[in-house]
Amino acid sequence: MKNSVLKLMLSSMLGAAIALGVFMYVAPTETRVKRVEAEANDAQNVFSQVKFNGEIPAGLNFVAAAGKSTPAVVHIKNYKQYAGVSHSNDPYNEWLRQFFYQQPRPREEGPVHASSGSGVIIAADGYIVTNNHVVKDADIIEVILNDKKTYTAELLGTDPTTDLALLKIEEKNLPYLEFANSDEVNIGEWVLAVGNPFDLSSTVTAGIVSAKARNINILRSTNNLAIESFIQTDAAVNPGNSGGALVNLKGELIGINTAIASPTGAYAGYSFAVPATLVQKVIGDIKEYGEVQRGLLGVSIQDINSKLAEEKKLKDLNGVFIAEVREESAADLAGIEEADVIIKINDRDIHNTSELQEAIGRYRPGDEIVVTYVRDGKVKQSKATLQNKMGTTDIVTKEDVAVVMVLGAELSQASDEVLKSLRLNDGVELKKVNAGKIKDAVLREGFIITKVNRIPVKDPEDVYRIISNTEEAVYMEGYYPNGRKMYVGFEK
Repeated sequence: MKNSVLKLMLSSMLGAAIALGVFMYVAPTETRVKRVEAEANDAQNVFSQVKFNGEIPAGLNFVAAAGKSTPAVVHIKNYKQYAGVSHSNDPYNEWLRQFFYQQPRPREEGPVHASSGSGVIIAADGYIVTNNHVVKDADIIEVILNDKKTYTAELLGTDPTTDLALLKIEEKNLPYLEFANSDEVNIGEWVLAVGNPFDLSSTVTAGIVSAKARNINILRSTNNLAIESFIQTDAAVNPGNSGGALVNLKGELIGINTAIASPTGAYAGYSFAVPATLVQKVIGDIKEYGEVQRGLLGVSIQDINSKLAEEKKLKDLNGVFIAEVREESAADLAGIEEADVIIKINDRDIHNTSELQEAIGRYRPGDEIVVTYVRDGKVKQSKATLQNKMGTTDIVTKEDVAVVMVLGAELSQASDEVLKSLRLNDGVELKKVNAGKIKDAVLREGFIITKVNRIPVKDPEDVYRIISNTEEAVYMEGYYPNGRKMYVGFEK
């Protein structure tokens, strides 16, 4: 009897354990199934709503941004004016003509379509920003609006150092895009590229911001003052998109599409835009002064890598290394020295050379900035007053730019040491000689100019002023550091 009772109790306990185990195993599974079913139902409800309403929830599409930006993006055509018959001297073209029995076609007098691009209306009264390379060497610039109206545009100014240009058409009440603060653009943010690739007007493509402050060395090969600090995106950009808009989902302008990186010449996944904040500054200068006002710090710089950090005994890889400081430059006068590392301009952190050049490029000659830098492991700050290309703090005129281009050289006030060795009181040194009249006159770097057109000169401003007031020939005299005296002359 006792054994029977014991067996019954064991059976009951085993049954309870089994029941509990089954409950513990089945209950969570059922819960998970119900949760998945609930999520599926929620998703189905969303899709049902989309299908029923015919709309995707705000923020998940590009309709509003595209609708706002496309009317403000224009098609630009570059025309060259030809005056008569032109035959190619290329032997290969001549061979093709004979092979296919083609007669040479006389080129009729008149404008010929040379290239196409895009532009962005930035003001209701007809101001349009585009790329310099879109309108370069154009005799006639034609602007076609989104509504197919056509205008002949006036070129107000260009800036090869940022590849930007400003046009003007005579019209009012035009749709235009407002500038966004491109500093606030985030990597991973959705953007649209709007333009006219392959002459396909009003084309919109989408992508994300892939990187910021990107340098691809397409401008610096021809100009050592060029600023490359592009916004990189993966929105499809092709030939014809140049000068078009890069906009955020609010339809605000965050950049001007300028270049692609491609082994084929067509879109391959990388496109680049000039940041809107830099565009605003450049275009503002052209409107106000007719010339871009570049504030210069007067330093040679390089990015910091592991090799440089080890060589110069730098503690980290952050910031921009100062390789050289020009005498009497803004940096020199502010006490900044060679081997200092710039880490901040005003309140903006600086990580690489592209960021530094863009930050400085937003200011004009005479503007004062606060430079934060590291020297011997200690953080220091100095106030620097930026200078122009001629080493002064004045606003640059078109005449000044013309003189600089003619000379093709960088000038600076000669050091006391050099003047003393040559027994001179004053003089202007050729710091760097590029293509131009001075190089053609066979003058080399280090030459000390003492007189221009028989007028003594003390600083670069004297040289520029005398040459700008000279209509014909320019005569220079001076000395090389070894004491050799030279006289040169050239036509302006």
